[in-house]
Amino acid sequence: MSGAKSSSAIATTGTAEPTRPYRGRFAPSPSGPLHFGSLIAAIGSFLEARTRGGEWLVRIEDLDPPRERPGAADRILATLERFELHWDGPVLRQSTRTEAYEAALELLAASGSLRLCLCSRAQLAALAENQRRPAGEELFHPPECIAPAPGPSDVPALRLRAPDRDIEFMDRVQGRQCTNVARTVGDFVLKRRDGLFAYQLAVVVDDGFQGITDIVRGADLLSSTARQVVLQQALRLPPVTYMHLPIAVSNTGIKLSKSEDAPALSRSSPSAQVVAALEFLKQAPPAGLARAPLAEVWQWAMAHWQPERFTGMRTGIASTA
Repeated sequence: MSGAKSSSAIATTGTAEPTRPYRGRFAPSPSGPLHFGSLIAAIGSFLEARTRGGEWLVRIEDLDPPRERPGAADRILATLERFELHWDGPVLRQSTRTEAYEAALELLAASGSLRLCLCSRAQLAALAENQRRPAGEELFHPPECIAPAPGPSDVPALRLRAPDRDIEFMDRVQGRQCTNVARTVGDFVLKRRDGLFAYQLAVVVDDGFQGITDIVRGADLLSSTARQVVLQQALRLPPVTYMHLPIAVSNTGIKLSKSEDAPALSRSSPSAQVVAALEFLKQAPPAGLARAPLAEVWQWAMAHWQPERFTGMRTGIASTA
């Protein structure tokens, strides 16, 4: 896509170091309440951690103040407690981690991995490559900027120089993945022109800081993974293992999300909602389990957790209780 010369180099990852004890995480953004799609991601990551004798951490990804809703972070944590999704250790909030992100940028700058960029979204969207892209996908950035070089008063974005090589990893649900970031996305943003840190930088730095070994999340983030692997390698962080769960969509095929104002999880019948999520994940819970106490639901779920039941599944129609 970029026109750069092809490289036969392949970087393979996707398997955490076997000597590291399992540590997973659930990392919601406080842009709205948890919904059924959020519950699926939380349950999948929770069960995977617990059934493998590991820790399950919670991180609040509050990097983008304009998108946050007042009180949303506290409501998210209260919802997890109501569903008896008990986490280990303190909750990490990304808003407290700016020094760590700046330190990572300094390391990348010292290795020549960063570039300055003044390209606007409108300029990038006008490129032929981006006019053919599906809505919502990351805009491709060509090897050279299309905006003028930054002047003394300009505040540029900071982009990672994407290496022109294939990144391979084995996803435990979606199978082998292979992506050339330079050709599919190009150099991607780590710090925006408005001074906010990008999700790609923060998630990689924080996963390394928290010692995360296994990332279990929705398949909508599968396309971000190669970029995160590139950044892990640039920062010399240990590899992790990936499992991308199917995402819940409406009858019209729209992903349940906070940006689409998906309805918040009900405050009543947590057992029924957990069972609905287990049914979505093809776990075949027995009839009547939705009426059981929540502790009994979790006991059954941990004893019968079988991720292979949804192997290769990217989406599913949400049928909430």
